[in-house]
Amino acid sequence: MKEIITVIKEQFTHIGMILRMSRYEDKADYQSHYLGLAWQILNPAIQVGIYYLIFGIGLRQSQEVGDVPFIVWMLIGVTVWFYVNKSILGASNSIFKQISLVSKMKFPVSILPTINIVSNLSSYFPMVAIVIATVLSFGISPTIYWIQYIYYFICLISFLFAFGLLNATITILVRDYHIFLQSIIRLFFYVSGAIVNFENSGLPEYAVNILRLNPIYYIIDGFRDTFLSRGWFFEKATYTLVFWGIVFILLILGSHLHMKFRAKFVDYI
Repeated sequence: MKEIITVIKEQFTHIGMILRMSRYEDKADYQSHYLGLAWQILNPAIQVGIYYLIFGIGLRQSQEVGDVPFIVWMLIGVTVWFYVNKSILGASNSIFKQISLVSKMKFPVSILPTINIVSNLSSYFPMVAIVIATVLSFGISPTIYWIQYIYYFICLISFLFAFGLLNATITILVRDYHIFLQSIIRLFFYVSGAIVNFENSGLPEYAVNILRLNPIYYIIDGFRDTFLSRGWFFEKATYTLVFWGIVFILLILGSHLHMKFRAKFVDYI
């Protein structure tokens, strides 16, 4: 528990550095592109269009999901997925990528995954704005359920931080892990509920219940509950407890490994 407190305290103590370095990382990634930071929106927008053509118009023939247009249902899911996917892979490689900086400067290495997670918010929030505009354009009005967006956003950041810290540490210790993680994340795309509605997929109920244990599924489904006014998070008490249990376990493992090996990170490269 002491290791968890230390790591979390480092995030809040160095919040200024995290914000500055995340802005620098945004500019550095796109400085050689003509459209610059606009690609943070254009790239996911193009992918959303491709997914809609394939899964919406092609496979589903523009059928609705319940009484919700498929484009709205899908857009909520893939917006969260794009951010999750980019943050998981970026955070896992964040310490290895900045190892030269780590060896020259003294600062808590635990903030490097957080810097990547914060940096990706610059593309996530505009996509959320597009989601809201799309939802409203289809005549779906805001309700009191929308306030729980704050809760699910906290869930999103908490999961990414706990998982990112663990992945970043393992990537230093076992370099092949990052490649393995890329393959697993591709699989997670199809079992996270981002584009597949498992409730009407014909799968047995027990299989759907197992898929719901996936923390990414919990977050995506939660954002749909929020924007589509389907229910409160406390109405899914079992899955909520499972989600936070997984996050806590990831945080324990990540904090312990990080604190144990971070003084030797340079030696492992």
